Amino acid sequence: MSGPTPTSSPTPSPAASRPAAVPGIDPRGPRVGAAITAVLLVVVLLLPPGGALALLAVVAALFAVGAARGAQGSVQGLLFRALVRPRLAPPAELEDPRPPRFAQLVGLVITGAGVLLGLAGLGAAVPVAAGLALVAAFLNAAFGLCLGCEMYLLGVRLRSRAS
Repeated sequence: MSGPTPTSSPTPSPAASRPAAVPGIDPRGPRVGAAITAVLLVVVLLLPPGGALALLAVVAALFAVGAARGAQGSVQGLLFRALVRPRLAPPAELEDPRPPRFAQLVGLVITGAGVLLGLAGLGAAVPVAAGLALVAAFLNAAFGLCLGCEMYLLGVRLRSRAS
């Protein structure tokens, strides 16, 4: 048995007839996330080797979550939305989430390599990887310069020239 049939069909809204755009993210979120990451990486550099390797593995895991779910879905992004975002005015504009997500992948590659090399007995790789990731995180947190995002945009430009 079916329910009543409507006598008129609803008119679609103008927004429903437009193609869906990539939803933007608050650009302050990845910067706060970079600040949290930078603090963790400073601690990695201050810890003795065993603790440094363990914390670098945690940072790599945080980057893995960010690479899989996007910067807004990372632990740092969740902290931003819960603790910082409610205290701020709305952002002036939103940014594409793809470059920060790629930056999370770059961070995962760098810190993951440090963890794997550290586990293989090359202890010097841990502070080197932490230092490289710290430079990138600090530049993003302090100046809004996301090196991974710039790498993403360069790749997009190179792909568009090649086609």
